[in-house]
Amino acid sequence: MDHAEPSAPESAETSRARCPLPAAALALGLVLFALAGPSSAQPAPPGDAASASAGPPKPAAQRVEVTGARQSDTEERRRSTAAKIIVGRDEIERFGDASLGELLKRLPGVTIGGTPGRGGAIRMRGLGSGYTQILLDGERVQGGLSLDSIDPEMVERIEIQRAPTAETGARAIAGTINIITREGFRKQLNDLKLSAGVENGIVSPGVSWTREDKWGDLAYKLSLNAWSWRRDDDGVTTTSAPGYEQREESSSVSRRHGLNANARLQWPLGEGESLMLMPLLVFSEGDGVRRSVASTEGTPPPGLQAYDRSTSDSDGRFLLARLNGQWRQRLGDGRVEWRGGVAASQSTNHSLRREFNGDEALPMLDESTDSRERNGHLNAKYTLLVGESNSLVAGTELDAAHRSEDGRTTLRDPATGEPVLNPDSHEALLDNRDALQASTRRYALYAQDEWNLTPQWAAHAGLRWEGITTEGEGDDAGGTRNESSVWTPLLHAVWKPEPKGQDQVRFSLTRSYRSPTLQNLLGRLNVSSRYPTGDNTPTSPDRAGNPDLRPELATGIDIALERYLPGGGMLSANVFHRRITDLMRTLTTLEQVPGFDNPRWVARPRNVGEATTQGIELEAKLRLNELVDEAPAVDLRANLSVFRSKVDSVPGPNNRLDQQPGGTANLGADYRWPGTPLTIGGNLNLTPGYTTRLSETQWLVQSAKRVVDAYVLWTINPAMRLRVTASNLLHEDSESTSLVDEERADAVASTFVNWRLQLELKL
Repeated sequence: MDHAEPSAPESAETSRARCPLPAAALALGLVLFALAGPSSAQPAPPGDAASASAGPPKPAAQRVEVTGARQSDTEERRRSTAAKIIVGRDEIERFGDASLGELLKRLPGVTIGGTPGRGGAIRMRGLGSGYTQILLDGERVQGGLSLDSIDPEMVERIEIQRAPTAETGARAIAGTINIITREGFRKQLNDLKLSAGVENGIVSPGVSWTREDKWGDLAYKLSLNAWSWRRDDDGVTTTSAPGYEQREESSSVSRRHGLNANARLQWPLGEGESLMLMPLLVFSEGDGVRRSVASTEGTPPPGLQAYDRSTSDSDGRFLLARLNGQWRQRLGDGRVEWRGGVAASQSTNHSLRREFNGDEALPMLDESTDSRERNGHLNAKYTLLVGESNSLVAGTELDAAHRSEDGRTTLRDPATGEPVLNPDSHEALLDNRDALQASTRRYALYAQDEWNLTPQWAAHAGLRWEGITTEGEGDDAGGTRNESSVWTPLLHAVWKPEPKGQDQVRFSLTRSYRSPTLQNLLGRLNVSSRYPTGDNTPTSPDRAGNPDLRPELATGIDIALERYLPGGGMLSANVFHRRITDLMRTLTTLEQVPGFDNPRWVARPRNVGEATTQGIELEAKLRLNELVDEAPAVDLRANLSVFRSKVDSVPGPNNRLDQQPGGTANLGADYRWPGTPLTIGGNLNLTPGYTTRLSETQWLVQSAKRVVDAYVLWTINPAMRLRVTASNLLHEDSESTSLVDEERADAVASTFVNWRLQLELKL
């Protein structure tokens, strides 16, 4: 097998290597600015052109402002000293997405792992697994909560920060995505939305309700969402080694339903003083069945029992309850904000796999886990305004989490259901019981100063110290303890060539880091369920943590050019560079495992040295008639991101950071048809295929993703709208390959078109 040329799209990588990145960034940035024409000193209007109606302009007397003096998303982005992208309700509602992942994939520089339409890890600049900081209402997401379980109807806005700040935290080498749930009272609101998704002829219903009002001094906002879905999937997995190949065709049916609820309750307590409570409840449960048919050629590896068909049954449940609070009060010439909260979650899962070889029933693999987590946090922040141009902020953060996990993996006799016994020792061949107790404590102190130096210059400087202590013990993990702390200085600046103009340049010089996860630190070994006895293979390794892992540190620079158009649109070009030390990477190597005679393949995270990532991000939001006179008033939005990375300790080519594609692009448009109640729109999302070389003998290959979404919105009357959305119209197969030494595993998963009908009522 020739590892130097695994089958993967590499033409884009080859062409990019010929163009120095900084030169390309400047050239493309200048093209964007030239395209918009001369800069105008006229301020942008409050409306955001990219999200406003694209119909003919109405007389000023017909406009009714209902959101008070709040700035538009584009204007808030322009005024921020640290680079920030704001995604408001207009953009969140546009496609009527059923999950946050479907919405986020259209945003600049954001990619979603996994199969289209099935959710996956959220990544900025192609980097996930701890590189992208995910916040919910400004707090880190904990308790096993998946953002795909949060309905977009519960979200007020999304803030994307490409560089960290002292206040939001520095565990953001790639950036930060802050999901902000529905905020306090703005206007009376009573919205009901009824939806039905259709995929492969299967209907998945949903209902959401949002209520916003006042009751005496209490201002409240309530959101409730209930949903249910069923999904049919099929795929093919081929595993090959010298002298052996197995092809397995599978089909599965998954069902799940859930309930989400959140609220914001706000009381004024006096001048400059208020109290807010924010409860959140997330519940879901489901089950699934997977059936497969396998064909085998050659001799199976030792320890693998050949089979020609299998059946797997699974079920699971997840529950999270959280209560956050916020108290603001005046203190001298400044303001103190206290934020705290407690949360508890539980996740239970069970699966039973049966295999058959002809008429013979093989031993069954029975796996179950019960995970519970409790966490709490308390933060304090003091803000002092010095004059009209200087803002000082200092704060402290403390949070703690405790996790317990009970698991059991048993090989059972298909006739009796009892554990299979070793014929020599008469002990259970495989009956592992794990009991894990782990805790994490995090402390942070920070200070930052934001000030307007001159009409042309604004700066934002901060310093943050953060320490993390992780402790764990289990049946085979021993007593694990890991301590780390990081100082992170941060500097941001904005320069406006003309103080009243619409052009500006941003600069950021930052230090950020990525901390090891709890699972990566725990040294316990999880034996491969595919090869519980004898030898295993590189493509089905055992898995273990590493208590000696050190956090990754990254020094970064960002430079952005922005132009804000008179009609409310904008153009931007951003260049970034990160130098990473103590890179963490999971490598699969042979190790001597207790209880086994021969060495086994074990996947374990390690610090492997240094790496570099860099790229350019282009974005445009404008009206077509701003480019072409007398053209239709079509709202256009486009973004293009190109990423490159290199791991120093791995020989090239393709020695990129884990799962980072070569880039991503989106092209979308919206148009309100004149004289009709119809608005139409669509979006094309592209992520090229890529090959990642993890080590000299380990590779990953991922196919390209091309996703087309479209919608039609019919405004029946001011209180009723009907939205029809089609997602993943191309429904291309998703393909991936894993190669370790002479072992290879190829997987192909089918994808499907999803139709969604949503009736939106204002009661």
